[in-house]
Amino acid sequence: MSERALYLTGLILKPKGLKGEVKVRPETDFPERFLKRGRLFVGPDESRAREMSVVRASLRGGFAYLCFEGQETREQAEALVGQSLYVQESDLVPLPPDTAYVHELVGLEVLDENRHYLGVVEDVLRMPAHEVYQIGTNGKTVLVPAIEEFVVEIDLEGGTMVLRRFHEFL
Repeated sequence: MSERALYLTGLILKPKGLKGEVKVRPETDFPERFLKRGRLFVGPDESRAREMSVVRASLRGGFAYLCFEGQETREQAEALVGQSLYVQESDLVPLPPDTAYVHELVGLEVLDENRHYLGVVEDVLRMPAHEVYQIGTNGKTVLVPAIEEFVVEIDLEGGTMVLRRFHEFL
């Protein structure tokens, strides 16, 4: 298998019906893209994901329902439960200015307003009110709301995020 960058877009939750359909929890801000995708990578992780053709897709109640080529029975669908769905970078939706994908934020160095090193962005968590940055600092994990009150600047090209009031979270 050649080296490729894959990006999480959904998680297979359970089979639906008897004909191989699966229920998917979208992990994307663009669930409508499931309706247009002819292929997805399916697997327990990126390195073991295999390309599969989508033959039918629908959206209902915040979930995607997919049928893959060659998956025609409930038993075949059950074998996919718990696996993740991925897309290649070329399949990502271009984002508007001042927005970023999670994979672009993870790994950014976090600095205070005086440009002193604080830590590294480890993840971006979705919460009901807003997203939260998970930052690793001095062997601890700190959660900082992803809102203007705390985020001064994000420089993807420079690989940095500048925060204010960070010490309130320690």
